[in-house]
Order: sequence, then C-alpha cells, then structure tokens
Amino acid sequence: MSCIHSYGSIASISLPTSPSFNPRSRCAPKPRFLCAVGGSVAEAQVASIAEPLLLNAVRGDDVERPPVWLMRQAGRYMKSYQTLCERYPSFRERSENVDLVVEISLQPWKVFKPDGVILFSDILTPLSGMNIPFDIVKGKGPVIFDPLQTADDVGQVREFVPQESVPYVGEALTILRKEVDNKAAVLGFVGAPFTLASYVVEGGSSKHFSKIKRLAFSQPKVLHALLQKFTTSMTKYIRYQADSGAQAVQIFDSWATELSPVDFEEFSLPYLKQIVDAVKETHPDLPLILYASGSGGLLERLALTGVDVVSLDWTVDMAEGRRRLGPNIAVQGNVDPGVLFGSKEFITSRINDTVRKAGRGKHILNLGHGIVVGTPEENVAHFFEVAKDIRY
Repeated sequence: MSCIHSYGSIASISLPTSPSFNPRSRCAPKPRFLCAVGGSVAEAQVASIAEPLLLNAVRGDDVERPPVWLMRQAGRYMKSYQTLCERYPSFRERSENVDLVVEISLQPWKVFKPDGVILFSDILTPLSGMNIPFDIVKGKGPVIFDPLQTADDVGQVREFVPQESVPYVGEALTILRKEVDNKAAVLGFVGAPFTLASYVVEGGSSKHFSKIKRLAFSQPKVLHALLQKFTTSMTKYIRYQADSGAQAVQIFDSWATELSPVDFEEFSLPYLKQIVDAVKETHPDLPLILYASGSGGLLERLALTGVDVVSLDWTVDMAEGRRRLGPNIAVQGNVDPGVLFGSKEFITSRINDTVRKAGRGKHILNLGHGIVVGTPEENVAHFFEVAKDIRY
C-alpha cells in the first residue's frame, strides 16, 4: 500500500493529483492522506452510513479513512478536567456520579470530535460490588485495603451484579448514547481477569508481581478460582454495558504481559476466550477490543481469544503486527503517546507512518497506550485534525 499526506501533488499513486498550493493560505483546501491500496487486509464491504465509522471499520466495511480516538482521552491532560478536579478531588466521586461521568466523557468529544467516545470510569470500579474494598489515591493509584492471599479470601469474593452495584455506569452510557447520537461510537470497557486478580492480590500496582506469581505457582487452584469469578463477573459487566448503550467494549489486560507465554496460556488466555465466547452468544455483533501493553511477544495468542480487534502498543511495528495477526482481525493503535510532545510536523509524520503500515481498512487509529499527563492540548487537537483529514 502506498500512502502520502501532502499539501501538494501526489506522486506514484493511482489517484488524481491535486494542485500545489500554499498550506498557509486561508483558502487552501485541507491536507489529505491519499492511498493506493495493495495490502493484505480482508476484502472490504460497502459501509453503512447509518452507523458510526468505527463500527464500520471494525467489520471491514469500505470506509474513507480510519476512525480515531485516544485511550484516556477523557481526563488529566485537559484543562477542563483539571478545573473539575478542583471541585471534585476524589476520583471515585468523579467516576461514580452519573452527571460527572457524562460531563467528563463528553469533554474531549465536544472539543476534538473523536470517532469513539469512551466512558470515564476505571477497570477497578466493579470491585466494591464484589466485596473487595478499594480506593484510588491521588499520587499513589489503586489501593486494595485487604489484599487477597488465601482460598478463604477468594471465597469471600462475590460475583458482580452490575445493575445493583454500578447503576451509574448504565445510566451514564445511556445518556452518552443519546448525546453522541451515532456521530461516534460509544465505548465501554472492563478489566481482564488476570489484571484484576493482579491488583487485588498485589494490593495495588506492582513492579515485580511477586505476590500474584507466588499464588499462581504455589496455589494455582486458588488463583484459578479467583480468575473464574472475575471471568463470570466481567462477562456480565460487558453485557450490561452493551445493553445500556455501549457499541463496543475494550478489555484491558494490562498486566498479562508480565506472564511468560506458557503461563499466559494458563492464567489469562482461557479466561479471555471464555468471556469472548459468552458475550458473543448473547451479543454477536458487539465488537470486542483487547489491549495489553507490551504484548509483542504474545500477539498471536491475543488473536486466539476471538476478539474483533487487537490494540497494539507502540513497541510493536504496525506493519509487523498486522502481518502476525493476519487479515481477518482488526488492529488498533499504535502511535507512541510521547509523540504528542513533539512538533506538529513530527506528529503528522508518525500518524502517516502508522496508517500506511496498517493498510486500508480494519484499523482504528489510536495511541499505543493512554495519553500522558501534561500532553499539550493543541497537539491533541492537531492529532485529530490530521487523522480526520486522512483519505484512503
């Protein structure tokens, strides 16, 4: 596939050229990213204009450009969010109050108009409803007050009933769906079983994951019992989000890449596959996206879960990731979040490179991780402007 983002004429591609012009001219047309197609992506179908671009792209419909959104797009880098935090300093209050969840989720939508509007929440939100007390402390992150260590501890964990424990999530998704009005896809998300288990066993974030690995390798039955509870609960949670208005759901398995491939196949893969299989039984058309940071060594195994989209982090070359995953699975990503601290020309170059390597269709343009605190908002605006001017 040959692509170029240009203000001038397009060379060496099979599409009409455009006249040269001064990019600073107020009358000049916006830049376009034009592509001559010759990639390995499965044959495209004609897109439905009644549904959001993101859904059409995931299905492999013929779309004019890749949809774009950013992980953690609602939050800390935005001045409007920082102002709101001064009034509501507790993260849990911000993420468990319907009005605040909707307001924060819509902040980037109102400014940048991304193709995906993701719910403002946290993967640990279900824990209280599972009898696992926690908090998210500014400057420290997640804190599990009573880390799980024994079979008795796991026995005290309740299966999650989202309608009872997190009704604000469903209410917020329903409102977001009405507010966005199909101009973008409303996205929900959940944590994967192994990642959730890591948090509740380690007591929070971890560098070495020694506690969860000690449990896995010395008392595997205990860990499997915990993983199964999270699997059943997250299946319910995904269905609840979909029934409430989510049009796609991303599964975050952030810590699964701390496992060796053989241990991933025991402690993560079967549970991810179980979730996907169960959700597809009741919601066969719901796109499921899987993200695991640092997943270069596990890409082929991630595809075995049956998800519709694998989200690549920036340490994987997009063209290589596409080849390894094959033509029938969509990809998401994978611009390094640090690129948004560079010049606008540099940001443009990296966007072009990523889209060119991804090939036409079945690609959601995104970062390879969540957006970083302190990222200049004007650079985020430029990212979206360039991305939305791309044309295959």
